[in-house]
Amino acid sequence: MSLLRPASLARCLLPLFLTVGGAHALAQTPPVLPLPAGVSQGPSAEGITEYRFSNGFKLLLMPDASKPTATVNMTYMVGSRQENYGETGMAHLLEHLMFKGTPQHGAIPQEFSKRGMSFNGSTSLDRTNYYEFFPAGDENLQWAIVMEADRMLNSFIAQKDLDSEMTVVRNEFESGENSPGSVMVKRMQSIAFDWHNYGNSTIGNRSDIEHVKIENLQAFYRTYYQPDNAVLLVAGKFDPAKVLAWVDRSFGKMPKPARALPTFWTVEPTQDGERQFTIRRSGDVQLVYVGYKIPSGIHIDSDAVGVAADILADTPNGRLHKLLVETGKASAIMQFQLSGYAPGLQIIGAVVKKGEPLEPVRKALTDAIESFATTPPTDAEMARVRVSNANGYERLLSDHQRIGISLSNVLALGDWRLLFAGRDQVDAMSAEQVAGAAAKYFRRDNRTVGLFIPEDQPQRSEIPVAPSLESALQSYRPRAAIATGEAFDTSPANLDLRTTQLRVGGLKLALLPKKTRGQTVSVRIKLDWGDEKTLFGKKTIAAMTDEMLSRGSMSMTREQLADEFARLKIAGGVYNFQTTRGNLDAALKLMADVLQHPRFEPAEFEQLRKQLLVSLESSRNDPTERASEALSLHFDHYPPGDWRAARTLDQRIAAVQALTLDDVKNFHRDFFGASTGEVAIVGDFDPDTAARVIQQTLAGWKSAAPYQRMLQDYAEVAPTRQFINTPDKENGTYLAKLGLDIRDEDVDYPALVVANYLIGGASMKSRLADRVRQREGLSYSIGTSLSVGALSNAGQFGIGAIAAPQNLDKVDAAIREELQRLITEGFTSEELDRAKSGIRQQREQSRAQDDTISNGWVNLLDLDRTYAWAAQLDDRIAALTLDQLNDTLRKRIVPAKMSVAIARDEEKAGKAEKAEKAKQP
Repeated sequence: MSLLRPASLARCLLPLFLTVGGAHALAQTPPVLPLPAGVSQGPSAEGITEYRFSNGFKLLLMPDASKPTATVNMTYMVGSRQENYGETGMAHLLEHLMFKGTPQHGAIPQEFSKRGMSFNGSTSLDRTNYYEFFPAGDENLQWAIVMEADRMLNSFIAQKDLDSEMTVVRNEFESGENSPGSVMVKRMQSIAFDWHNYGNSTIGNRSDIEHVKIENLQAFYRTYYQPDNAVLLVAGKFDPAKVLAWVDRSFGKMPKPARALPTFWTVEPTQDGERQFTIRRSGDVQLVYVGYKIPSGIHIDSDAVGVAADILADTPNGRLHKLLVETGKASAIMQFQLSGYAPGLQIIGAVVKKGEPLEPVRKALTDAIESFATTPPTDAEMARVRVSNANGYERLLSDHQRIGISLSNVLALGDWRLLFAGRDQVDAMSAEQVAGAAAKYFRRDNRTVGLFIPEDQPQRSEIPVAPSLESALQSYRPRAAIATGEAFDTSPANLDLRTTQLRVGGLKLALLPKKTRGQTVSVRIKLDWGDEKTLFGKKTIAAMTDEMLSRGSMSMTREQLADEFARLKIAGGVYNFQTTRGNLDAALKLMADVLQHPRFEPAEFEQLRKQLLVSLESSRNDPTERASEALSLHFDHYPPGDWRAARTLDQRIAAVQALTLDDVKNFHRDFFGASTGEVAIVGDFDPDTAARVIQQTLAGWKSAAPYQRMLQDYAEVAPTRQFINTPDKENGTYLAKLGLDIRDEDVDYPALVVANYLIGGASMKSRLADRVRQREGLSYSIGTSLSVGALSNAGQFGIGAIAAPQNLDKVDAAIREELQRLITEGFTSEELDRAKSGIRQQREQSRAQDDTISNGWVNLLDLDRTYAWAAQLDDRIAALTLDQLNDTLRKRIVPAKMSVAIARDEEKAGKAEKAEKAKQP
């Protein structure tokens, strides 16, 4: 279960509801449903209708038949804000225990796996949510509703589950301690807030995680997991009348709670001076963060401050980007809000290369932010923010899965309609409002970066209370719901039937027009050039050339190109992007121009080089990066310079340092072209027009370097066990790798797909997850991977896990024991049936996404295949027998041949080993 940390409540996530402008529209009339006794219809706006139950429970229905999927999202109005002293992290720990089952549903993760459901939970400042995303259908949907109702009141919340899950959550905490950004935000919270619970990170304090009592968790559960503190959202393809009846049977019959929800009276006092903190830990990158107190997410000033932060921190148009990144003082700028129901923080930060001075960046950063009010936003800056926010909001409303989960954050503010009311407020916001808000909150004595310094004349900022919901919603007028798409059959046969394949010059085209929600269209372009000889020694140059494409063309600067992307509603990059029907032709022409006529600005080249170097250096002591590098080098059998050869971190850094702009220009001249490649377009578009645009813009563009496919070839590699020391890291990494001589047409391939799913590929319900995470609580994340190609015979099976340094030996031993047990005993027929069901539904679900289909078509075109091949694989998996599965397992998965790399702080591991031995008699 992922922890939605407060640090991730960026303006692009939480306040997406504060973005789109435009004229008000009338609300779409919701369908009139027969209401069960005790149920009343609440407000309805923009495709969403609320239903209220006599026990306080609320239901939101958002029908959308454009995709054959459904989302069930349960939100409880409880997060880290409601935790008491000594209970930090309890809301998140309870989230984990909610997957441990009930008397009626004893194996929830196993049911998810069997049904092919994507699922998760997240905890933040003011709420906790649980969601399931799955192929639409009455059985799955009704099961999800019944299960959510059951675990609301009947979850075990047992000591035995706490004993194992506490260590899993602690490992999640340890994983966060490896991240400089995560640690920075934790400290920012604790320094900025004196009394309010927003000063506590949602993950909690380590000692609270380790010592929380089961009785406290049970009391917390009984208090907050009740129908009057929950909202269920059902979105996607379903029958609203059926769902309302099902929900009434499962939730409506629950008694109204007799207890009253606790009230909270702590108000954070006005900050009376700037604050500063310093974190000194092992690391490879420097950060400067500046935080300012802001009002509640309901208050319009919170939105105005967010607009100011957008203007300051945008890349590449932001004021701070130009001031610090383009001058070389910093490598990147970021901003996000940590806010919610109560007053929160606006955080703006800079990334600085290790060894370079921080103080000039800190001073320039604070000066620029706090002088913002004296240089109000220009018309162009305000317009850019509106367009960017409008595009983001439009994409949100085009995807019922995303809007379903995003609504959890808005529900925590008190009313889901704030999603739309806030959007309209920002749309109407003036530059004067933005500057005025900046003047109130971007002030020295409201700042957290520095030490406390007493003085006679403080410059304090009073933080206003949140307005009433009535006043916040007073001027809101619902708009019409976004246009819906067709109910599309995503079976392989229909994908082939609906797709037109063409050849345009050297390009293979797959064009699949269909009606989509919001008239969206996904485009994937793959161009091929060069061979083993001509590309020798040019991997870094090729990567840098690709990165430079989006930094301007001969007709547009980087800023102008970014604005054009926004105008054409393009999300993504040159080779893989989404736009809308009305903008597709212009978007294709723009991408063709960018590909053929890049700007290659010297300043942009140096800026990109610096960013790459900082990124590479920041991974120097990362356990996962170091373990991965060790295994890649061990399996490497190509000469240095070969396109397929593995490289050390220092070799990659040296290659970037040696690179020149002329290298990039020459590579583009000598290699780029459309002589060979594939293009797939899926969504709402006219195929004849799209093909004509591609013909006009790309067909005549030839590559000077003929393409010849380079394949990885299998080589027998002796197993190795390597231990890599990564000092001062709270978390470590285990990686294992096994080479396989196989292609996807091999008779063993379907059995390996199923074996991988059951060993560790099926999320929490797998052999390794059951042992290492569920029973022993050693790791937050453990899983397996399988890589098998169509033409290359260099297949791979891999295992990966994270754990505290002192626990990695136990993880290693548990994995070896489980693999040996599996080889000895084999899989069971029940496991085979579960895997077949889960894999089938996962593959069906993946085909519900247009970008997945377009990517799939590009890969199929490259291999001269169609989606009929996917159907054949489905059939091969369905026909698999238990004997075939176990025979392939024993033949192909040989534990003794696996290579292992363990990266950790060896000092921490050694101390733990000594302590363990000291306990022994």
